[in-house]
Order: sequence, then C-alpha cells, then structure tokens
Amino acid sequence: MTTIRALFLVIFSSAFLVLLPPCTTHTLQTCGFDAIYQLGDSVSDTGNLIREDPSSVYARLPYGATFFKNATGRCSNGLIMIDYLARSAGIPFLDAYLNENSTHSSGVDFAVAGATALPVEILARRNITATVTNSSLTMQLDWMFTHFNTTCETDKGCFKKHRTALFMVGEIGANDYNYALFEGKNLEEIRAMVPEVVQAIKDAAERVIDYGGSRLVIPGNFPTGCLPMFLIVFQTNDTTAYDKFHCLKDLNNLSIYHNNHLKKAIEELRKEHPNVIIVYGNNYQAYHWLLSKAKILGFDTRKACCGIGGDYNFSIMKMCGAAGVPVCSNPDKHLSWDGAHLTQEAYKFMATWLIHDIYPKLQCQSST
Repeated sequence: MTTIRALFLVIFSSAFLVLLPPCTTHTLQTCGFDAIYQLGDSVSDTGNLIREDPSSVYARLPYGATFFKNATGRCSNGLIMIDYLARSAGIPFLDAYLNENSTHSSGVDFAVAGATALPVEILARRNITATVTNSSLTMQLDWMFTHFNTTCETDKGCFKKHRTALFMVGEIGANDYNYALFEGKNLEEIRAMVPEVVQAIKDAAERVIDYGGSRLVIPGNFPTGCLPMFLIVFQTNDTTAYDKFHCLKDLNNLSIYHNNHLKKAIEELRKEHPNVIIVYGNNYQAYHWLLSKAKILGFDTRKACCGIGGDYNFSIMKMCGAAGVPVCSNPDKHLSWDGAHLTQEAYKFMATWLIHDIYPKLQCQSST
C-alpha cells in the first residue's frame, strides 16, 4: 500500500510540474535589458494614482500587505506582473513616474490605475466619464517623453539607450470599455469604440518607436467576464450567458474582439517597422490557462479575497479597503484579490506564462 501511495505521489507530482511553464525567474536576463518603461492602467501601476489621489483605497492597507507590508499603490496584495518581468530581467522593481524620491535608473512606470487608451476629452464626446483619473495613454506618453528629454543629453544618445530597453505598451483599453459599461452603454455601442481604442494604442507604439524603442510588448485585455466585479454587476439568470468557467460570454467576447483588432494593428506595425521587434502579450490566454489549472493549483476562482457579500465575496457598495471589509486568511489560494484585480500569486503564474510565451519572440539570443 505504501509503495502504491508513493508511486501515486510521484505520478501526481510529475503531472503537476507539466502544468507549469519552465522556470522564468531569470529568463529575460539574457535579453540584456537595462531598463523597462511601462505604460498602462491598474494592471501595471506601481504608485502613480495614489500620488494623484492620496485618498485612493490603493494608498492604504490591505493593499500591498502580503509582500511590501504597506500600500505602494499596486492594485493587489503584493507584487503585480511588471514586478515579475523586472525580476526576470534582473533589474529593480519599477518606481512610479510621479514618485519624486526615485532616481528611475532602471526604467519608469508611467501606468495609472483607471487610465484609458483614449483621452478623456474624446470619451466625453461619447458621454463617457473617466471617473478615476485623467491620465490617459496620451498623458502617460507626454510624461515619458518629458522624462527622456530631461535624462538624455542628445536624441542620438536616447536612441542608443533605448535599444537595450523593453517598452511595455499596455495593458490598456479595458477601462474605456468598463466606464462605458458601468455608465449604461450597450455592447453594440462599446464594440463600435474598439477600432478607435486600438488605434490609440497603435499610435502610442508609433511614438515609442519614433523615440528609439526597438523591442515592444503590447499586451491584450483580460477576459473581463471572469472577474467577480463584472459577474456581480452583470449577473443574469440565463445560464447560456456563461461559459464552462462561469464567465460571462458577451463580456469575454468583447475582450476577444479588442484583442483581435490589437493583433491586426501589431501586424501592421511590424510591416511598417521591420527592424523593430513587436510582440503581442496574450493576457487573455494566460488568464484562461490559469483558470484551466486552478483546481489542481489550489485556487478559489470564484470569491475575491478582500471583499464582502454574496457568491463572489464582492459588493460594489463596500469594496476592498473600506472600513469593515475583511481579508481572507490565505490570499495565495485566491485568483481574485478585490473583485477587479488579481492576487500576487495569480499575477505570478500569469507573468510566468507570459514570459515563457514572449521570450522566444523577443529574439533575445540573436540580439545579445
């Protein structure tokens, strides 16, 4: 019996290891990146929003409690994906651009939680209000080039420096749709926004390339219909509205529609800039991979760790960070941190998958 049990454990352990991509702890070091520049939203913000708005819930515990023991502005209990990418590249965690105490010697994070791809003025023409921040992708690009203009002595020097940098253009665009959804726009109206949103991301990539960026990753959107916040707000008794993971099909199809347009835009960029390496970051597939392996990895895919109420442990009226909202005892066993963002552990697995996927496409071996 003992022998059979031991054999079972060996087989189970082997099967478990097969689920995981190879270790990516130092994979990106072979690329020789000495800096990473990040544009985006709450998936990537390391502290810009809380400097714009110190009253933000992200500026206080329990955000950051697991890793940092204090709130850094990351929308998680600890590390987020850009932290794991930086670690894999062998460089320090990126400081927020608005952090005046940082030297920004190994790159800068320009991402802002709640940011949109389209300028807020353009959204306003569609009667959509960006309620969290005005620091859209355009504003972040202006910050980026202000930074470059103050740290590079010449354009030529800047271009040379950027050849050894990684530029993360997103993830961004999800909030353009999210604000529209929560303000009552229907899916047909929102789908009509997609080409304009994707064009804004493509234009941002063009600006980065024009300033010497030679290796870019442009990540797609997550499957929005899998996040507890959306599952609560847009819940329905129609069982056919849900997929096998109990995600809302229509919202996920919106993410897929955006991502397909983004992939086409990336193909256009590659044709226009054949000497620039431009890689699609497949956040959607990374999250779906994580969902498919969640049970064996021990994740609760349904309930938010930090939250209160209902099947998903989430209430739009009393969200994580509000007084009296509890935190689960083991965040590492939850995919969702606060109903809208993931836990450190979930981000670690997603980053591992993403690094494994993008690494060969970055052509690091041939460029070092």
